[in-house]
Amino acid sequence: MSLDNNLSKILIIDFGSQFTQLIARRIRELGVFSEIVSHKKINKKLIKKQNIKGLILSGGPLNVYEKDKFNFDKNLLKIGIPILGICFGHQILSKTLGGKVKKSNHREFGLAEIKKVSNSQLTKNFFNNKNKNNVWMSHADQVSKMPINFKIIASSKNSKLTIIENVKEKYYGVQFHPEVTHTNKGKILLRNFLFFICKVKKNWSSKDQKLKLINQIKEQVGNNKVICGLSGGVDSSVVAQLISKAIGKNLTCIFVNNGLLRKNEEAQVVKTFKKKLKINLVYVNAEKEFIKKLKNVSDPEKKRKIIGNLFIKIFERYAKKIKNVKFLAQGTLYPDLIESKSVTGSQTSKIKSHHNVGGLPKKMKLKLVEPLKFLFKDEVRKLGLELNLSKDIISRHPFPGPGLAIRMPGNITIHKLKILKEADYYFINELKKSHLYDKIWQAYAALLPVKTVGVMGDNRTYEYICLLRAITSEDGMTADFFNFSKEFMQSVSNQIINNIRGINRVVYDVTSKPPSTIELE
Repeated sequence: MSLDNNLSKILIIDFGSQFTQLIARRIRELGVFSEIVSHKKINKKLIKKQNIKGLILSGGPLNVYEKDKFNFDKNLLKIGIPILGICFGHQILSKTLGGKVKKSNHREFGLAEIKKVSNSQLTKNFFNNKNKNNVWMSHADQVSKMPINFKIIASSKNSKLTIIENVKEKYYGVQFHPEVTHTNKGKILLRNFLFFICKVKKNWSSKDQKLKLINQIKEQVGNNKVICGLSGGVDSSVVAQLISKAIGKNLTCIFVNNGLLRKNEEAQVVKTFKKKLKINLVYVNAEKEFIKKLKNVSDPEKKRKIIGNLFIKIFERYAKKIKNVKFLAQGTLYPDLIESKSVTGSQTSKIKSHHNVGGLPKKMKLKLVEPLKFLFKDEVRKLGLELNLSKDIISRHPFPGPGLAIRMPGNITIHKLKILKEADYYFINELKKSHLYDKIWQAYAALLPVKTVGVMGDNRTYEYICLLRAITSEDGMTADFFNFSKEFMQSVSNQIINNIRGINRVVYDVTSKPPSTIELE
């Protein structure tokens, strides 16, 4: 997403935090346009060219003494616009202005109670009637001495300078993360910064987003042709519809059946896009090709790379049949990018590669169009509604690019895939029948590479374990498991075991994210 120099905005300077994009998202939710730029790429001249109403300094994995690993232009503090430092940003702001930062005697990770010390516009309606609030901390360093002319707004047990401010210079620092859902009333603090301190006006909505993205696609693609990869999920569906609105008949959608899809998914995709949406669709049955390439491959990263590389090769193969194709469209979302690499060039640690990111060959012949790469899932769903896509498509749970390959730890076989497709079908179908599907962010069945002994009738069985996972989440960055009733779990377990040969045990995953990820691999 390129910077729009005319639109008033809040600019977020990224120092590599896993939560940086959440800051931008919260601000957009409040109706204000926001963008992120790496600390390596921002300076006073760039800011002066834009209509920026406020700066936010993000958190990050560094400390203020690692000067060789980060850059911060002190001149940014002399522009005269409000600045909010969050966590590492709070420490940078304090250190740069003459304060001191040291390693904490007691690190704070997770929920912490803070207590109000002074009144502030930043914290209006933020504290409860006892002048306290619970916030999300994630730091090993802390500001130990305030810069001159600052005052304390709030403190925690282990961090005296949790919120500080210099009203005259419009400097504000918070040690916690108001952008994460764990912080109580975090959005209120951000709202106060936007409307009371920065005095910015609302200028952002799903409709604005749709028009902006369509114009960006037109600008990037011009009169060239685009191939769009379809899976039938929310992301690729929105991408296809969005690009169709931008360039019309210059879009050709290709649906590659890699054999790793859910039960009957290939038939549903063809029906939806060819018959209902009237979009040009080429169906490619590459099931045998993918399964052959994945034979005896158990390493999850290798699986992703193989699937990603073969996916692109097939696209290139079909691109040659369509003249003047120069672009490949993908439904890459921001969580895909932030878990694979830092989109802004900061020091975000790699967690895992995604097939839309890590699997791409270095010398890809087609240029990428990724209009959703700075959006979260809920933003994509809203965009889909603006594009008149059906609720059946928009409300569908996320499905990973590598498909069932990463829900089947160990080697992949056609036999195991058949078992897993059936298990997933029964689980999802029961969720819909019980009116639970829309209450859950993502749910799936996985087949573990472990066999256990069971008894069915008078016979001994030795079959696979089926793991069920269902999580609630707002954006996929953090998640918690869904708490099913005992009756529901018994019903699903009985259906899977009674109807599927190859499974004799069903378990439920009760791990949150973090520490685990949503998918198994």
